[in-house]
Amino acid sequence: MELPVVVGVDGSDTASGALDWAAGMAALRGIPLRIVHASLWERYEGCLPASAADRPAERLRGETVLATAAERAGRGAPALKVMTDLVTDDPVTALLRAGQSAEAVVVGWRGRGELASLLLGSVGLGVAARAHCPVVVVRGRPGSVRGGTRRVAVGIAERERAAGPGAVSPPSPAVAFALREARLRDCGLEAVHAWRCAGPDDHGPRIAYAGEHAGQGARRERGTAREGQDGRAGRADHARHATAVLAGALAGALSDAAGTPAVPVTHRTVEGSARKALLDASDRAGLLVVGARRRQGHFGLQLGPVNHAVLHHARCPVVVVPRT
Repeated sequence: MELPVVVGVDGSDTASGALDWAAGMAALRGIPLRIVHASLWERYEGCLPASAADRPAERLRGETVLATAAERAGRGAPALKVMTDLVTDDPVTALLRAGQSAEAVVVGWRGRGELASLLLGSVGLGVAARAHCPVVVVRGRPGSVRGGTRRVAVGIAERERAAGPGAVSPPSPAVAFALREARLRDCGLEAVHAWRCAGPDDHGPRIAYAGEHAGQGARRERGTAREGQDGRAGRADHARHATAVLAGALAGALSDAAGTPAVPVTHRTVEGSARKALLDASDRAGLLVVGARRRQGHFGLQLGPVNHAVLHHARCPVVVVPRT
């Protein structure tokens, strides 16, 4: 069964941008687009038959929003299969439920209510923090919102390194998604990993990476007088470790992609905070992909501070790809 791309609409300009982006995403993949509008009016005003002449204005408005959105999506992609869904529920719950059987959920970065001036609307934040499918928050420069993609950028975390010497880790969902998106959009992929030294006495990463021998790791743990006198050795060690993290995280994805059209991949290691590295990457890219851990049995917002910052401040659309 083909899973659709789901997009939430509410009649706002940002929702229209999300609709255009979602239609383009579905067209690239050759899968349907499902347009969802959620409202709680029936719970408070009562439900009248759909044929009633005096249907509540809120229902009429919802039907109009969906009809307008479907017409807009069809105009932009005539071959696209479009479905609409008017849901009696709050928008976050409706989109999370729809996302259980979706390729991805797409939302705008602000809503149309009194809180529309916030950096990221509560609907976008709630869906991005809890969905178990990729969530696209469409924000940033007008060119990016319209789908112009100069490159796809993906953030690589320390935990995505390979497990041992010569090992090739299975690609993380975020890396696999980013590589596929770059291939579909016929553009390059930039993989970004940030690192930093804790201080002048930091002599390098405490955990030996796959390419380092156990003896080297033990020597690093003890430290040597020479390294203690020269902080540059520790900085170089961190830089080498960061390069290895990127290589290890990408190796599995590139191996799985053997036989498919090649994607130009740029490795970028940055000394500094992950927040700044990813926001800088968003300025060069048309799409930024980040991973998010989902812990079983945890019902709160499952986003770390870096992902929060990216969702609020990125200068291009952001995809949050969950990893359980």
